[in-house]
Amino acid sequence: MSSRELQASLSLAAIFGLRLFGMFIILPVFSLWAQGRPGWDLQKVGIALGAYGLTQAILQIPLGTLSDRHGRKPIMYLGLACFAAGSFICASSASPLIVILGRIIQGGGAISSVAIAAAADLTSEANRTKAMAIIGSTIGAVFAVSFVAAPFLTALIGVPGIFALTGVFAIAAMGVVRWLVPQPEQQLAVDRTAGMARVLLDPELLRLNVGIFSLHAVLMGTFVVVPLALRQAGVEAAHQWIVYLGALVAGVLLMLPGVVGRTATHERTVFLVAIATVGVSLAVLAAGIGHLAGIVAGLVIFFAGFNVLEAKLPALVSKAAPREARGTATGLYSSVQFLGTFVGGAAGGTLAQHLGAMAVLLTGLAAMAVWFAVALGMGRYAAAAARR
Repeated sequence: MSSRELQASLSLAAIFGLRLFGMFIILPVFSLWAQGRPGWDLQKVGIALGAYGLTQAILQIPLGTLSDRHGRKPIMYLGLACFAAGSFICASSASPLIVILGRIIQGGGAISSVAIAAAADLTSEANRTKAMAIIGSTIGAVFAVSFVAAPFLTALIGVPGIFALTGVFAIAAMGVVRWLVPQPEQQLAVDRTAGMARVLLDPELLRLNVGIFSLHAVLMGTFVVVPLALRQAGVEAAHQWIVYLGALVAGVLLMLPGVVGRTATHERTVFLVAIATVGVSLAVLAAGIGHLAGIVAGLVIFFAGFNVLEAKLPALVSKAAPREARGTATGLYSSVQFLGTFVGGAAGGTLAQHLGAMAVLLTGLAAMAVWFAVALGMGRYAAAAARR
């Protein structure tokens, strides 16, 4: 990679990291924080977790398309400012209505599609997969760090403090956009209707969109119930980081031997195995939800599959997206991702409130089975894009 390409990749990865840290860090602590507070129940917890995804889903396509026409940086500034404002609103009150409102406004910072498109703009075809690998690896690392840091930060500054810190990180990300992200070339105006039609009808993108929806729906639903299950199994909130750290490290080691292949066939196999791995993890969690050993085993398997999929999916999308509608394609992908976040949080909270944790986990298992069936048709070209 050239120095400009490396700078672009690292700076855009930093923007993803600063934003997603705030999204991931509340997952292991939010349901514990809300439990017993006035006005909160599991259904409201799920809605609060998922509300962020609703506005993200609505705005990813419009902002991605706007960035095709007006440039990436102005749209990134707008989105990060909105994300910061919502974070500070969440920090201002423990009321369910205020927190949900803040989460909705946070979701207005719908710039994932814009950042992915910027990475594609600023790198050559030969180095694009490397850029997406850097971004994907950063997302995986932030996911791991946030789960370990969450109990410490909750004890130190509380969940409202975490929301405020998230707002500060969003402002820092604006500085990264201003001073570190290279200026992409001016985007050419294109036929949006034709671009959207092409994106919607592309079979490889359709498979990936089904996948990212399923993955993030399962993530949000699972972590409505897992923190409470750990507490019921005897692990208090202050010590749950030990479980998450051990599970994350073990999960990475478990999948490491499978992600070093070089052929498209091998990559397709790894991708399908990772989907199946997340499904198996949900079955293990469902079977062992009342026992610490079963929960830990399920988390190890879950993190093994999730981290592989989260790292590979952006590269697959950037490779499959048509050049003249890249912002639109990544916008649709990100919209579907965050729609999964909303559906997973809202449905997970509702199911947990009325039917219990088992219903949440079995519903997630069904979603992963559907994705696996859809992904079986994945082409060799798309699989090659996942190569690391």
